[in-house]
Amino acid sequence: MIRVFIGYDENESVAYHVLSHSILRHASQPVSITPLVKQHMGNFYARERSPIESTDFSFTRFLVPYLSGYSGWSIFMDCDMLMTSDIAELWALRDEKYAVMCVKHDYVARDDVKFLGATQTKYEKKNWSSVMMFNNASCTALTPKVVAEESGLFLHQYKWLGSDDQIGALPTTWNYLVGEMTMSSTPKLIHYTLGGPYFDSYRECEYAQLWFAERALMSHAAKG
Repeated sequence: MIRVFIGYDENESVAYHVLSHSILRHASQPVSITPLVKQHMGNFYARERSPIESTDFSFTRFLVPYLSGYSGWSIFMDCDMLMTSDIAELWALRDEKYAVMCVKHDYVARDDVKFLGATQTKYEKKNWSSVMMFNNASCTALTPKVVAEESGLFLHQYKWLGSDDQIGALPTTWNYLVGEMTMSSTPKLIHYTLGGPYFDSYRECEYAQLWFAERALMSHAAKG
């Protein structure tokens, strides 16, 4: 079973559902998909949302190892994405010598503002945590208390690991940043990081038509 956790924010509800559909449609193995809904975590996690958090899952993503019982592997991804390939291909890249694996982007965000007027925070390892494969048993430092109390940079820059040697690299195609990079072929996982096509301001962004096509497929029902 491929365990997938997707960040959920009510401002992007449609994004979660379209991404989930794209994962299931392309998958060749059983997949379990869990939305990270912050209001579902009130009995073990409490952290007020700060003005610099653009989504409800800015920090809850780091609860994935805890929610997985610190066993096996789990994948986290932001909701503003679209899968165009088989997630089993990503799952096959798991490497036991690493605690976490991600695309190691090396860039500086071009804009200061992103969707819904959210501040574009710029920092080292930007967007590394938007897609992560957790080797959960090696991530026991990520307790609900740590995730609730530590700084954003401590979490997103993987300071909880103690060493960058524990971070494995994934191919860029598994977290392609629309508007921030280029690629000659269609990425396997498209990330609408500046704003998804479901927002009016980004309806014509790169790969927007693929997203709208997926939404149409999701909404289809056979005629009775």
